[in-house]
Amino acid sequence: MTRPWETAPATGPLSARAERFAALVPVIETERLRLRAPRIGDFPIFARFLCDADLDDTTDDDREAAWLDFCQLLASWPLRGIGPWTVEDRKGRVVGGVAVNHEYGDPEVELGWVVTKGAEGRGIATEAARGARAWLFATQGFSSLVSYIDPENTASVAVAERLGATRDAMAEAAIGHDCLVYRHLPEIAR
Repeated sequence: MTRPWETAPATGPLSARAERFAALVPVIETERLRLRAPRIGDFPIFARFLCDADLDDTTDDDREAAWLDFCQLLASWPLRGIGPWTVEDRKGRVVGGVAVNHEYGDPEVELGWVVTKGAEGRGIATEAARGARAWLFATQGFSSLVSYIDPENTASVAVAERLGATRDAMAEAAIGHDCLVYRHLPEIAR
């Protein structure tokens, strides 16, 4: 069930202002995908990323935490010039999300990804993350990015490895909790 605060204004000045802000987020096109600014209706996709579960499988407290994280993630665009993208296929269907964020407590900027239920196993996360990463290295001056991955998330580990990222033992030791750290460098970005 969608909560009232999870609904965007359909028309009028508030809707127009939201669209103007969204237009400031770069659009990235890949062979099969389009990365665009998230909209309020994309919250369920990012909630899956933020709380490792679909909204239907969460408690009210988890949903609230996911909503606050979603708002914080989106705020990264005007505050830092980086943030999340919603991933659409060429037919305009939302199939996932990619986020570039420097989360509170994390030592480095992270590249993360999620796909919608039913879109797994089609290379969407790999293609979307590769596109975002290439844009970041080519135009934003990044020399390194990391992906923080739960050791049990074998699908995300596989994506990181397909992207050519490598485990960074020193960064894993520094993070202070059970987390794999995969490092992305420009020379491997393709």
